[in-house]
Amino acid sequence: MIRKCLNSEMNIICEIINDASIAYKNHIPTDRWKEPYMPISELKHEISQGIIFYCYEEKGEILGVMGIQDVLDVTLIRHAYIRTSSRQKGIGSKLLQHLIENQEKRILIGTWKAATWAIDFYQKHGFHMTSEEEKNTLLKKYWNIPDRQVETSVVLSN
Repeated sequence: MIRKCLNSEMNIICEIINDASIAYKNHIPTDRWKEPYMPISELKHEISQGIIFYCYEEKGEILGVMGIQDVLDVTLIRHAYIRTSSRQKGIGSKLLQHLIENQEKRILIGTWKAATWAIDFYQKHGFHMTSEEEKNTLLKKYWNIPDRQVETSVVLSN
């Protein structure tokens, strides 16, 4: 079942993000890696900026989360994470499909350049890579991230 996450589930969301993000370790630049990858304070800040998290729940357990955020004239897919033990079961696909259906605005997804598995996943779902120049413009316009992260990221668009 896919549903909107509850405020009371913030610790579970954080747990899933930090479990799943271990895939980035030793792939993304070391100066961008931190532990925990997303502290609860950062998650609360992201939610305060308008990210709405949805979860995939099965037998009472949340197995994956994905956020969506309207920014100006686009919709961003943010923080897509599936528990390590639940990967390769179609959960990410179900969450993504749920979030993008009926969206009328352009949808953008930012991820690490080194996260080739994530890029492949989004391309499999019809998203395409933007050019380096467009990526830089989009990241500066719609995201609030450090320049170093802009350098080491990509943006995909529908």
